[in-house]
Amino acid sequence: MTKVVLPGSTIGVLGGGQLGRMMALAGAHMGYRFVTLDPTPDAPCGQVSAAQIVAAYDDRAAARELARSADVITYEFENVDSGVARMLEQESYVPQGSRLLHTTQHRLREKRAVEEAGVRVAPYRQVESEKDLLDAVDLLGTPCVLKTATGGYDGKGQRVLHSEDEAEAAFAELFGPGVDLVLEKFIDFEKELSVIAARTPDGEAAAFPAAENVHVDNILHLSIVPARVPQEVQEKATEMALSVAESLGVAGLVAVEMFWAGGDELYVNELAPRPHNSGHYTIEACVTSQFEQHVRAICNLPLGPTTLLTPAVMVNVLGEHLEPLIRLIEKGGMRSRGGVTPKVHIYGKAESRPKRKMGHVTLVADDVDPALAWIEEAGIWEGQVAKTGPVR
Repeated sequence: MTKVVLPGSTIGVLGGGQLGRMMALAGAHMGYRFVTLDPTPDAPCGQVSAAQIVAAYDDRAAARELARSADVITYEFENVDSGVARMLEQESYVPQGSRLLHTTQHRLREKRAVEEAGVRVAPYRQVESEKDLLDAVDLLGTPCVLKTATGGYDGKGQRVLHSEDEAEAAFAELFGPGVDLVLEKFIDFEKELSVIAARTPDGEAAAFPAAENVHVDNILHLSIVPARVPQEVQEKATEMALSVAESLGVAGLVAVEMFWAGGDELYVNELAPRPHNSGHYTIEACVTSQFEQHVRAICNLPLGPTTLLTPAVMVNVLGEHLEPLIRLIEKGGMRSRGGVTPKVHIYGKAESRPKRKMGHVTLVADDVDPALAWIEEAGIWEGQVAKTGPVR
């Protein structure tokens, strides 16, 4: 029989970033206490938790201290040490387990797992040598994308090849000892989408509405809900996300990122076994937020309704946007107007630097167009809003 973790219990979080912070805020309303492990003192999650253990993610003694303090353990991002997660799985209660973490930490394992779920991914080839790369480029054509199999996020560890002539330099830049590479066919997509699915250890599953995502410089800029795609595409995206969650035996959340290439062509691009940036809209716009749903799922409580209550647009606040946003708040620019209500979230990170995610603003509105107009008129994001098609 699977375990139910009741309110009043303590949830241990591997990772102390903004996802853990918002998880702890949601779980506190339900009566849970939180303790987090993160190497940065006064981390965002630590600021709203009962305690923070300041230690490296691969510190096994610290991980055992976390386990002694918690009734259930979760992780808030996938770059934690999978060996530590495996140890904790054996010695304490980690409903997400280490298998999913191990799978999603490596692009090749992840792609094969998605294919085993019966879901389509972009054509790809494993690359172990420069000859492998040249053969793969010849097979898949250009443009294509060379990626490291591990460690890449927000555009790091990847290079777009526009011609075969660029292959040698890209290989030299990304390849090294212990580095696996994968070459992916470039999908000429119309929209980038993501669906966040939740699943309990007992097998109950639910999915949030699909978000339409816009990236700038390979970092998520906007999430638009409802996604501006046909209803049948939204439904197919939901089915694919639920199939992945079931096949991989997810406990908690999994974010399934996809490319829509028109018609019924949907390709899964990446998975994230946790709450996701593109799901932040759920805090204001859905009956249940992704963070409450994650707590419900790992504690094996009944999942909450995922009904969308209102259209919304979420825009990320990076380091270069934080000071202009604070000035806008100071001038009274966060008032509701024109049917648009801005909701500000600041993550409490000590150091602000360009391209670092420092917060987000969710615009709740009757329609996404005035919400997008609010973002453009705010003057903080410098013309990025116009890029609501594919961003290369």
